[in-house]
Amino acid sequence: MTAALSFLRDNAAFLLAGALLSFTSSFGQTFFISIFAGEIMTTFSLSDGDWGLIYSLGTTASAIVMVWSGILTDRLRVRVLGAIVFAGLAFACLFMAFNPYAALLPLSIFLLRFTGQGMTSHIAMVAMARWFVATRGKALAIAASGYAVGEAILPVLFVAAMTLIDWHYLWMVAALFILLMLPVMQRLLRQERTPQSLAEGDTALGMDGRHWTRKEMLRHPLFWFVLPSILGPSAFVTALFFQQVHLAEVKGWSHVGFVALFPVYTIVSTLFMLLAGWAIDRFGTRKLMPFYQIPIAISFVVMASADSLWWAAFAFALMAMTTGANSTLPSAFWAEFYGTRHIGGIKSIATAAMVLGSAIGPAISGVLIDRGITFPEQMLGITIWFLLASALIWFGVTTAARNLTRPA
Repeated sequence: MTAALSFLRDNAAFLLAGALLSFTSSFGQTFFISIFAGEIMTTFSLSDGDWGLIYSLGTTASAIVMVWSGILTDRLRVRVLGAIVFAGLAFACLFMAFNPYAALLPLSIFLLRFTGQGMTSHIAMVAMARWFVATRGKALAIAASGYAVGEAILPVLFVAAMTLIDWHYLWMVAALFILLMLPVMQRLLRQERTPQSLAEGDTALGMDGRHWTRKEMLRHPLFWFVLPSILGPSAFVTALFFQQVHLAEVKGWSHVGFVALFPVYTIVSTLFMLLAGWAIDRFGTRKLMPFYQIPIAISFVVMASADSLWWAAFAFALMAMTTGANSTLPSAFWAEFYGTRHIGGIKSIATAAMVLGSAIGPAISGVLIDRGITFPEQMLGITIWFLLASALIWFGVTTAARNLTRPA
């Protein structure tokens, strides 16, 4: 307990900055944008298919840009790059508030997804992976708690506010909040060191006792063995939340009753996010990566066969075990196996894959629904995906771990 309190006290500014970045990324996440889906479709006379296509186009574009922009975290301080991204996210919120044309909605979604889900969360995780070595898991978990806080409070606050305030003004409120958080972040990181100086000091080497570049990582088979596990949670969890109305209708549940289960997901996800942080520091990522997607594989089987909201709650709890660990484990994995000197560029590929997954999941599930295959009927295939992804991780990590010359 004393060691934990010392860790929090000594690193409070950096940990709070990471949590603030994660929380602020909420304004570009699916769970927040989807709050306004009904109002956006009504305002611009869009069908569900139109809205899904627009959302996928904007998100896919942000994934493509992330491949190059993510490298900036290796070259700029967090307080500098974070300020630029915060300003961009505030502008994206204002663009959504004032945009009068349906034709510009893909651009609006792109700006929100790129600056919010993409860059803001990317900066937070790269910073934690770089700044902390022996306590990397704890740092990633604490920083990622910002996601859970945003997921827990923002939908409730903004849905309630929407009954009193026009939805356009709420996007203006979001922009104002982001701008107010900018000087707070600057204050927290007033003594931040540069990525370049860190590259010469507090760093961790990867396989073969060296720092890997992004090009070297892409030529190494381990990345391709892990890629399906990066795409999976983003694609299929996003699809589940995106298709929540359809799922409730097919199951014969009320939408309100189904949404009331979300706190179960948030609570369990937070617990396993913290547990994963401790486990990373205790066991390393090589022992955890092959198994952490087993619960989500089981969750889709349970959800597909669930005939009551109680079983749906159990499915959400299983799913949250994986998504909680997913908030911290992959970020630590890249640092442990490939080193930290080029971690920004390396993780930008993973972030782009994650963003891409969140684009293709709703699109594919929507197309299958239009062809008469309900989302519960799709869940067996989703389960098979996660099981195969786990098998690939096990083979790739087991083989590559032989080249880890020293503990992370």
